[in-house]
This record gives sequence, structure tokens and C-alpha cells, in this order.
Amino acid sequence: MNARVNLPKIEFQLNGLACQAMAGDTILDAARRAGVQVPTLCHSSHLGSAGAAGNCRACVVEVAGERTLAASCCRLVQADMQVQTDSPRALKSQRMVLEMLLADMPSQGRTTAGDHGELSLWADRLGVTPRAALAEMRREPLGVDLSHPAMQVNLDACIQCTRCVRACRDVQVNDVIGMAKRGSDATVIFDLADPMGASTCVGCGECVQACPTGALMPAVVTTPDRSVDSVCPYCGVGCQLTYQVAQEKIVEVIGRDGPANQGRLCVKGRFGFDHIHHPDRLTRPLIRKIGAPKTVPADSRTADWRTSFREATWDEALDFAAAELLRLRDLNGGPASGFKALAGFGSAKGSNEEAYLFQKLVRTAFGSHNVDHCTRLCHASSVAALLEGVGSGAVSNPVIDVLQAEVILVIGANPSSNHPVAASFIKNAAQRGAKLILADPRRTDLARHAWRVMQFKPDTDVLLLNAMIHVVLADQNGFSTSNQPLVTGFIRSSATDLVALREQVAPYSPEAVAAQCGVDAATIRECARAFAQAKGAMILWGMGISQHVHGTDNARALIALSTVAGQIGRAGSGLHPLRGQNNVQGASDAGLIPMMLPNYQRVTDAPSRAWFEQFWGTPLDAEPGLTVVEILNKALADEGDPQKIRGLYVMGENPAMSDPDLHHARQALASLEHLVVQDIFMTETAWLADVVLPASAWPEKVGTVTNTDRIVQLGRRAVNPPGDARPDLWIIQQLARRLGQDWQYPLNQDDGAASVFAELRLSMHGARTGAPGVANPFEGITWARLQAQGAVTYPCASVDAPGESIIFKDHFPTPSGLAKLVPVGFKPAAEVPDADYPFILITGRVLEHWHTGSMTRRSSTLDALEPAATVSLNPFDAQALGLRSGDFTQVQSRRGQVTAEVKLDPGTPVGSVFMAFAFAEAAANLLTHAALDPIGKIPEFKFCAVKLV
Repeated sequence: MNARVNLPKIEFQLNGLACQAMAGDTILDAARRAGVQVPTLCHSSHLGSAGAAGNCRACVVEVAGERTLAASCCRLVQADMQVQTDSPRALKSQRMVLEMLLADMPSQGRTTAGDHGELSLWADRLGVTPRAALAEMRREPLGVDLSHPAMQVNLDACIQCTRCVRACRDVQVNDVIGMAKRGSDATVIFDLADPMGASTCVGCGECVQACPTGALMPAVVTTPDRSVDSVCPYCGVGCQLTYQVAQEKIVEVIGRDGPANQGRLCVKGRFGFDHIHHPDRLTRPLIRKIGAPKTVPADSRTADWRTSFREATWDEALDFAAAELLRLRDLNGGPASGFKALAGFGSAKGSNEEAYLFQKLVRTAFGSHNVDHCTRLCHASSVAALLEGVGSGAVSNPVIDVLQAEVILVIGANPSSNHPVAASFIKNAAQRGAKLILADPRRTDLARHAWRVMQFKPDTDVLLLNAMIHVVLADQNGFSTSNQPLVTGFIRSSATDLVALREQVAPYSPEAVAAQCGVDAATIRECARAFAQAKGAMILWGMGISQHVHGTDNARALIALSTVAGQIGRAGSGLHPLRGQNNVQGASDAGLIPMMLPNYQRVTDAPSRAWFEQFWGTPLDAEPGLTVVEILNKALADEGDPQKIRGLYVMGENPAMSDPDLHHARQALASLEHLVVQDIFMTETAWLADVVLPASAWPEKVGTVTNTDRIVQLGRRAVNPPGDARPDLWIIQQLARRLGQDWQYPLNQDDGAASVFAELRLSMHGARTGAPGVANPFEGITWARLQAQGAVTYPCASVDAPGESIIFKDHFPTPSGLAKLVPVGFKPAAEVPDADYPFILITGRVLEHWHTGSMTRRSSTLDALEPAATVSLNPFDAQALGLRSGDFTQVQSRRGQVTAEVKLDPGTPVGSVFMAFAFAEAAANLLTHAALDPIGKIPEFKFCAVKLV
């Protein structure tokens, strides 16, 4: 944007008045900047560089001295040009185009008869009404295609503006929509003229948002009575959106031009909000009936909770929840005597304010640091490696920076399913000529856009990465083990422990590891050299890197690769672990982890701990707390164990579905003497609770979240919670008061969120502020600024600063100011295939569902698109097993078994199977094991041995 401001100005005349344009402006750009409205139909600024087509001719203007009218969306401004947008000739042509198009519209439009979106709006503005004679010449109706659960297609309303084609091809890069035939027979088609529901459409709805007439629109259309701007509550991309609300229900969602999404959404963000209106919503507090067994029903999503729970008032439920927590806390003398019986699982689905208040409650009222959240199950190992290597657990560059990269390495991630909007920018970059390298055991959707694909064998991440580092170091200095520093200035001035790294990777030449990792040596060398020689190269990784017993080592190797190649600290280069949930970054920043206080200040650091003791007015435990898996292990500990967990408070998490080895996890949850669950649905975890507190969904609350790019964004309330459900901040405060905490935050939701955010902002100072390279990252982010701007990137030094989207430009926030290179060697998975269990199970997500499915599987559209659990396997394996697509097979591990439908997938490597963990009826985590990375304490979800029977 700043580059545009500095472009030379062009003087010209617009409707008889002197006007200025910037170099590269079209007449339409300049006119809109001057406040002059020109009708457009085929043009859309939302489509970016693909926004202008010039084929509808609605935007024509008159240019002095020219015989024909010019399409203002395509024609560039020239010096001394004289343009008339409202001359009689221009207006006559504009009106004629609108009349002819409107006359051909079907009688039933987008919402009411005669309403055809932008076409009708422009017709009204220019006073256009189709003549009856023209309307009688309307095309023969084609009918409506209702085959897709999310969208309907009415090509009778199509004006062939091609906005949908460009939205699908050039914005989301899904290549589903095209044009077929010619002349008057030309028509929009999906794939090979398939019905939309039978095509390869991924349901992003970009075409619906682009369509100006209602030829493409949501399956159900309701006229909204108000709009509310907010941010998406699903993955970590943090897309800004607008809720369209009618009679206290969200009826449509539109992408907004936010910094992370530029108006784009995915199928979940656009069509996945009806879950908040689902009849399964919890609306009253529940208390377990005396004697009701603690089990998760086989039909947990449809079972009647009345068999095990009774309704209660808020006072009764809160009093009971708090009284039992207090009793358990104080057993055997309580925390002061070394007994730490309580723990809490917070949520990355909620706001920063909720995360901050939750961890404060556990630390001050429970008396320990036994507080954790889902980062332990997704990127804990990445954060551990980043803090160790570069001094910050956050990303170095935003996702959209891929547009400035020459090489993009995506490893251990499937953004097309898990971060679809981020994937669209990666595909845009590949369209523009960036070299996309996809490294993954599975050949996923991004492979068709990739320059090179390195489909390495599962569990061999370190082998491949060490080989790439080997190539980079050998190319830079000639490989040796001498103690002479490399000539490369960046490494010499920016990193430590280079000699140790060189010695470690010396045996890992591409030729030495090719057979074991499954990628030929020439490809490894080619990719490593392309990465190192690029002017800018980014690494984006996902849970395929982090969810291993060697996940921290995997991330260490990525940090080393980026550092030795000098690919960090500038635009188009850097490190980006893609965050899985909407507020994993923010919840971690706020201290919702057992070894860190807010802003990653270690519990064991005496000055940091003392600062918070003074800030919160209470003593704090000097020892780190337990992590998610460790807490559940301690729930089953012997009675004499001082760390035995007896009570647990869970807010918005579902460990009875998300944790590994679910039989063990559910046994641990059921063994607790007191379990308090705060959620919006009767989750599998809630079925094991003693008290269930009905909470608020994201569109029902006010608060901030921090996305994967470090952008703090404000979410606004669109509707109220149903029944007697309450905002999460209110519930936490009510429990805190009953646990002896004299908190005085306003109970009004808006004022309360603002007050807690102000305290969170102060807490980011801590004892670290003032240390070399360390400052308060939230210094310039105030509630008022967020209300005005909606989003601010941290670190942000002052209220006038824009925030730093790129960090590590001239130093790293480590004690030395340098990056630390950590050498790693190959370590095998905790459980490898054998004759009895010959297949490798890889778990993950599918596009339509998210996390444990408690929300998305209650979305009618999303569940219709992906209604059942599947097990993906290679066609060669299927043939050997005598299985065909659509058959059902039982997947067994040493811990459990599930039954799922077979899905043939050539991208799944031979000897492996893939399952999503969102389906309660075939819960993949019944199969996984709880082996942990020793540093990040993250379970190995991506590798265990199974068999198919």
C-alpha cells in the first residue's frame, strides 16, 4: 500500500473537473477514489488482479476524441485524458446493458421477485425498468441445481460475467468452474458439466460471494435485518467475516477484507455456523444424578443426557462445583503441603480474555500451574523448539508473505484441508511462479500445484531435513569438520553452535539417506539448493512435523535449515508453524500452559514469578505444572502420590475425544472425584462430568483472538446465548468468587472483556520487559484501537505503530541476540509396524470438520458434505486386502478398534492409512498411543501401528 502512495500522479479530467490518478490506476479506480459511481457487474475489487474482465460493458465511459466507449474497469488513466462517466452517450449505453440483462432474469430472484443482487441495485440507481417486449424474449428456463448442500445454482440468472470462474480459478485456485460452448450457447459449468454437488467443489462459496445476480447463492436465502463484523472461530488463519443476522439467527456469512484473508473464506467459515442454533445446545446447568455411572455412551452425540443428569440453577451448580473443588484442593493440607490435587484445561477456541482469566484462576485459586490447553496436542514441540532456537514461539512472517517468496516449503501440513484460505495464497504464489516444494508422507491436494514433491516415508523427517542442511552447508563452504566459520555473513553474525551442527549432519548426505527416507538424492539436492539460493524462501509446517516423539527435533531441524540458508528476517522468508485452532497463539501468549506465565515468562524464573505474585497479589508455586497427558496420567495415580489429580475444570475442550489412547483418557476422566465441564454441547467429556455449565459460542461473545500471523483481532457478539447459557467470562468469574478470589471485573460482557484485556496487556510486561531484545508485544494494542481498527499485529511498540508483521530482522530475542542451532539425530517412532500390526496410522483432519467435531458435525451443511468416518488407504493396499471403495473395515491397534468406510486415496502411501479424529462413532484416538515427545510433551498422533480386518 505504501508503494502505491509513492507512485507518480497523473493529471486528467473527470466529468469536467481536474482529477488525479496514480500510475496503474484504471478509470474506474480513479473515479471511485473521487467519489464518482460507475456501474459494474463483471468487475469486482474483491477478486484482486483478476477483478477486471471488461465483458459486461456496464461500466463504459466516454473518452474525449475516441470513437468508441471504453470499459472503465480495464482502461488505464492517461495524462490529460478527458473522461465523462455520465455523458448522455455513456449513460444510454450503461442503461441499455442493464435493461437487457435485467429483462433476461428469471421471475424469481435472490430473495424476492425481481431482486437480482448488484444488477437490481444498479438498475434502481440508474432508473432502469425493462420493457415488456424485452422481458417476453427471456431465455427458456434451465431449472435450478440443488445438488449441493451449501449452495444452489440458477443459471437462468447468469449473465456470463465470469466472476465465479475467476473467483474459483484465480482467487481460491480450485479450478472447478469454467465456461463451455460458445456464443449464445455459452454457459457456466462445474468440472465436466457435472451437477455442482457431484463436482470437485470444496464448498468455499467464493463463487457465491462473487456472483452479482444470484445465479449462485446459498442453499437457503433469508433477508437479514442486521450485520455484525467479527472473525472466524475455526482454524488459526483468522479470517475476518460479517454475520448476516435475521431474527436472532445467523443466516449468512460474508468474507470481509481482513489482513489474513482479503475477503476469502472456506466452507467452514462460510457455511459452518448453524451449529450455534442446534437443538443440542446446552441451555441449563446440569448436575450428575446420584449413582449415575460415568461412561461415554456409544451414541454420545444423540443420547439423552437426562439419563445421567438433572437440571439445576446457576447458583446451585456453581456452589456445588466450587465447594467440591475447594474440598479437594485442601485435602492433606493442600498446595502449601505439596499436594496439588486440582488442574484445569482451558480452550484455544475462546478469547484471549478467557484464556488469561482461566489460567489466572488455576494459578491463584487452585494453587498450582496445572493448566494446559490444546497446544499440547498440536504445536507444543514447535513452540519448544522456537523458544529454544530463536527466542520466540510465534511465527516470523505472516502466511500471506508467501506471495513475496521465490520458494515455499510446505512440510508435514495439509493446508488445503486444515487452513484452506492460507492454501489459496500458497496456490496464488505458485501461479505467479514461486517454486512450491511439498514434503509430506501423503500426497495431498497441494501436490498438483507443486514444483517438486518429496513424499518421504513416515517418521523420517529428520533424515530428510538433515540431508537438506548437509547440502546447504556443503555448497557454502565445501563440507568439512574444521572449526572455521562459514563465509556466509548471515550465519556468522546471526547464529551459534554452527560447528556442532556441521558435525551432526556430516553423515546425512542425500545419497546416505535416500533409501531410508524414500526421496531420491537428486531431488533432495535440487530442493535444498533452490531453497538456499532463493531471494526469499518460507517454511510452513503443520502437525505432521510436531505430533511425533521427535517433534521438537523436527522443528529444530527446520529452524536450522532456515538459518543456515539465511532465509529469515525479511519479506518472503522465515518460519511459520500453521496454528490449528483460532486462538492457539493467543491462548499460549496469555499463559495457558503449565511451564509459562503470560508472554512466555518461565514459572521457574524467580524474577518473573515474583512480578506476577505482586501483580496478582498472591503467592505462586515455584514448580511447573503438568501437561494435558500428564494430568490424565496423574488422575490414575496411587492415593499416596502428592501430585494425584482429583479434580479437573475443563472449559471448551474435549479430551475424551482429542487425547491419545481414549480408553485410558476416558478411564482417567471417569476416575476423577470431581469434574466440572463448561461447554456449549454435551461433549464426550461432558458425559463424564459431575457438573456441566452451559457456555456461549463464539458468535455470542465479545473478545479478542490472536491468529497464526500474530494478528490480534476483535470478535463481536452477533446473537445472544440460548436459554440460560452464559458468557464464559461470567462463568469463570463466578467460580473464582466462590473459590475466594476477590475479582472486580465488570460483569457486563463488553466492559468485562475490555477490563480483562487491559490487565492481560499489562501482564505482558512482566519481569522480562527491559531484557535485551524483549519488550511488551502488546504495548501499542489497546481495546479502543481494536474497536476502531479490528486488527493489530504484535509486537506493536506504540499506539501509533502499525505492528511488526516480520520479526527477527536484525536480532533474535535470545540472551545472545543470536539464533541457536540445535543439532539433531534420527530417532524412530515409539511404536513401529510389525507382522501383527503392519500398517502405519496417520491421523488428522478433513476439510469439512474441525477438531473433535462437536461443532461442525452439528452443522447441517458440513455434516451433509462429510457425514461419516472413512479410512483412506492406497488402492494397492486395498486390492491386496480385497477391499473396495465404500466397503467397511475394522481398524485395530493394540489399544482399540474402530469401524470405518474405505476410501481409496492414491496419495496415501503404501503401508499407511489415514483417519480423521472428528467422528465419535469411529474415534481415531481409540487407536493412538500416548507416547510423548520428551521436550514438548506432545503425543505421537501421526504414527502408530494398526491392522485392517
